[in-house]
Amino acid sequence: MDGSATGLPLVSDPPLRVHHPLRQTAPLVFASAHSGRAYPPEFLAAARLDPLGLRRSEDGFVDRLFAAAPDHGAPLLTASFPRAFCDANREAWELDPTMFADPLPGFVNTTSPRVGAGLGTIPRVVASGEAIYRARLPFAEAERRVRTCWQPYHDTLAALIAATAAQFGACLVIDCHSMPSPVGVSAAAGPDIVLGDAHGTACAPAVTRFVEQTLRDLGYLVRRNDPYAGGYVTRHYGRPREGVHVLQVEVARSLYMDESRIEPLPRLPLVAEDVTQLIERLAAAVAGLLAR
Repeated sequence: MDGSATGLPLVSDPPLRVHHPLRQTAPLVFASAHSGRAYPPEFLAAARLDPLGLRRSEDGFVDRLFAAAPDHGAPLLTASFPRAFCDANREAWELDPTMFADPLPGFVNTTSPRVGAGLGTIPRVVASGEAIYRARLPFAEAERRVRTCWQPYHDTLAALIAATAAQFGACLVIDCHSMPSPVGVSAAAGPDIVLGDAHGTACAPAVTRFVEQTLRDLGYLVRRNDPYAGGYVTRHYGRPREGVHVLQVEVARSLYMDESRIEPLPRLPLVAEDVTQLIERLAAAVAGLLAR
């Protein structure tokens, strides 16, 4: 259902979707935690920003870039809820106490660098730095969002990882993201794509090298772990010694979208074709890479 005022999907959407292949043929799972764009009307009403301002935090259209994953034997998990509403690439309880009208329980992590930057599980600001809310929230609202958005996303991701590892003996998660153009820096300065493996601790080096070389062969300028080494998903699930590997892939938004209007550029299908080539080559090679 589209909101008449914003053109954005509203709460009739489920919190997530799993796009399953007809048959899983590779030890691969793709996940996009930040491309959701279903904005609840009560959230829009509580925000001091307009819908376009709220959308600055989205990994816009990343789900479209990686949409071919099921065609190559791998599931694709996508969040429907937006990052500005609840960030699934954080711990469940990274919260800024200044955002809430009541005291926070002792189990809440109020001191992480993400919280300090205003980008906790319930963000205080959008990615460009503007404050989201008109007034403080009750803690019960954070509990509701964690229960109805964060938890289902991670329950589903954990189940996909477990099923994949049980079938193939190992699992590689590609954590799909996009990155904004640095302020004051020409898009031509790059990089086009940043790979994050938590500095070699979350993913087998052979996998990172393979993805890096494949993207370079496709003409992209690729950098590792700078400035994005991997967030909660990468660091929490990436346990190579237990057969679970996670590689975060950040694609420069300037390659495929108008960042000011949050609209796809005509070349988005071309970038998606290149991502599809990466998916196809990785699906064919990943079992051997993980067996090394």
